[in-house]
Amino acid sequence: MSAQDHLSAQDRPSGDKRLSGDDRLSGDDRRTRVRTLLDSVRADGRTSLTAPEGKVLADAYGIAVPGEELARDVDEAVAHAAHFGGPVVLKIVSPDILHKTDAGGVVVGVQGSADIREAFHRIVANARAYAPDARIDGIQVQELLPSGPDAQEVIVGAVTDPTFGKVVAFGLGGVLVEVLKDVTFRLAPVDADEALSMLDSIGAAEILRGVRGAQGVDRWALAEQIRRVSQLVTDFPEIAEVDLNPVIATPQGALAADIRVILATEQPKQRRKYTRDEMLASMRRLMEPRSVAVIGASNEPGKIGNSVMRNLIDGGFSGEIHPVNPRADDILGRKAYKSVTDVPGEVDVAVFAIPAKFVAAALEEVGRKRIPNAVLIPSGFAETGEHALQDEIVAIGERHGVRLLGPNIYGYYSTWQNLCATFCTPYDVKGPVALTSQSGGIGMAILGFARTTKTGVSAIVGLGNKSDLDEDDLLTWFGEDPNTQCIAMHLEDLKDGRAFVEAARATVPKKPVVVLKAGRTAAGAKAAGSHTGALAGDDAVYDDILRQAGVIRAPGLNEMLEYARALPVLPTPKGDNIVIITGAGGSGVLLSDAVTDNGLRLMEIPADLDAAFRKFIPPFGAAGNPVDITGGEPPSTYEATIRLGLEDPRIHALVLGYWHTIVTPPMVFAELTARVIAEFRGRGIDKPVVASLAGDVEVEEACQYLFERGVVAYPYTTEKPVAVLGAKYRWARAAGLLDGGRAVGGQSMT
Repeated sequence: MSAQDHLSAQDRPSGDKRLSGDDRLSGDDRRTRVRTLLDSVRADGRTSLTAPEGKVLADAYGIAVPGEELARDVDEAVAHAAHFGGPVVLKIVSPDILHKTDAGGVVVGVQGSADIREAFHRIVANARAYAPDARIDGIQVQELLPSGPDAQEVIVGAVTDPTFGKVVAFGLGGVLVEVLKDVTFRLAPVDADEALSMLDSIGAAEILRGVRGAQGVDRWALAEQIRRVSQLVTDFPEIAEVDLNPVIATPQGALAADIRVILATEQPKQRRKYTRDEMLASMRRLMEPRSVAVIGASNEPGKIGNSVMRNLIDGGFSGEIHPVNPRADDILGRKAYKSVTDVPGEVDVAVFAIPAKFVAAALEEVGRKRIPNAVLIPSGFAETGEHALQDEIVAIGERHGVRLLGPNIYGYYSTWQNLCATFCTPYDVKGPVALTSQSGGIGMAILGFARTTKTGVSAIVGLGNKSDLDEDDLLTWFGEDPNTQCIAMHLEDLKDGRAFVEAARATVPKKPVVVLKAGRTAAGAKAAGSHTGALAGDDAVYDDILRQAGVIRAPGLNEMLEYARALPVLPTPKGDNIVIITGAGGSGVLLSDAVTDNGLRLMEIPADLDAAFRKFIPPFGAAGNPVDITGGEPPSTYEATIRLGLEDPRIHALVLGYWHTIVTPPMVFAELTARVIAEFRGRGIDKPVVASLAGDVEVEEACQYLFERGVVAYPYTTEKPVAVLGAKYRWARAAGLLDGGRAVGGQSMT
């Protein structure tokens, strides 16, 4: 029996737009019904479903659709239209014609026997001309959906993203979807709350609530369409794409006018999975090793093996360091071994400093020695086209249970262990920030920034080709590491997006995760077979799903580094009310813009607080928000207004705008600000305070002074301090630490 025969015999559409598969079918019955259909489509050698077959899936999963019937001849079309009793839409039904409109296979708003007959024959003729060999199964007769100011066209769909797997999409529908690309994405499946959040995540969200006298749409019905599509593709991974376009949303409900379903042609390659305990066990021995072997250690300056040895020794690593070189007896005063298998005792990490062609054989020895981690510095693997060589070392690692960091990396730093396993410049400033990079050049930029700004780090790790260990392993470790308070990651791709999201969701409630995603392309959309697929450009999906995971996405390298440096300094805000106190009106305007641009809220100053501020500012100053104390005021005015901002419990964060005057020099401002904030912290009042300092070069020293004392301050910019504050707020919301915040795990932590 063909798929179409199956449809005709068992699943003839009922025409009842109120049908809800979730209500009529048990979970097992629903899946059995869809499984039978998909197997039949596969047996026909097809990868796309016809509209009536799509209706079977919709009915099974409760995806609301208008009444529709399949007409196999013109008389059936007339009868079905008469049954609906109003204007109808006629659509070609052919497994060989995916884009019906392009084929002239859709006629909208037909009514009356004569018009139905004429439209039927016209559609069939157009289809024959468009695709002479196409199989035509009939004409779909569908109720015409409502139009008018209360009816909104949207798109609901799902795609299979190469990084994140099943992803559900929502946005404006119809022609606008391809022009405006106002679409948002989430990992499938989504729950009801996540589906509802998607309605507010598009730029045109206000339209759905009703504008210019129009009523808002039925949000629950629309969210249910999203949720049910997400469940369908989760239950059936072989469904590559689902497209409901358009969905007509009205105050009374949401109905999918057209359903397009495309099946995958191949199964994605599965990566080996590790449990959380397995990750932590191997990462602990990598980041807190007691014994390190350097394969390719050298006495010759300028060699990578020499640089790694020097950094390990000079950095003060207290564990054992074992050089391995078959042509040396002694390296830098330490006994050298011909093979890593000759090294006595347990070894936690083997650092490779040998050419790529020798790595596989040496890795076999590492496996026989039962060393759990290999740090592969050499290049010459997949990044140069040597995929087979990289596949070989991955297979060796998996066979012996050796986790691989790299290849093609600069190494790594674990500062709290005084471990510098790299051929680059050493770094030993301990602190709360863990930094990772996929690129060696970015890794050195991280190092230079950290040194220049005196940023203390817990680790700096190169990932390179990510043949095995990747961001989710590091996130899992740093999430538990007591020395790490903030994690910042540069990445060009994710090998397993879902594993990363799982690790991020577990980490974000405890500490911020900042990501700089490079390589913003939409190349994957070229091969898409649906509207949803064409809209799912790489960067659009990354952006929404990283946000869904609670990750702070940095727009550039400097922002990533500044967020990492500043977020551990700022205390967590306890509310949304932000007050700007400035000595310059122009700075106040720019700071206000920055607050809005970063999704923050300026407090509406109540009358009593306004009167309190006015006591300290001159008559020509301005209360309100910003509070403009004017530029000629002495230090006492800055101090009094800052004190008031810290004392009033209704104010949750302060943004300070300073400009350089002889009356209040930069260091005087910095010292009084730091002193007052320290006093309040001693009293248990700890609010985030950021500052913008404008003036001569002395403001640079003042900013450094403030930063070292817990005030995030920047010279010559109004944007950067507020961007950092915005990042702190985004993390606090994602972690569920603000009133009304929803933790990324799905439950409020307040």
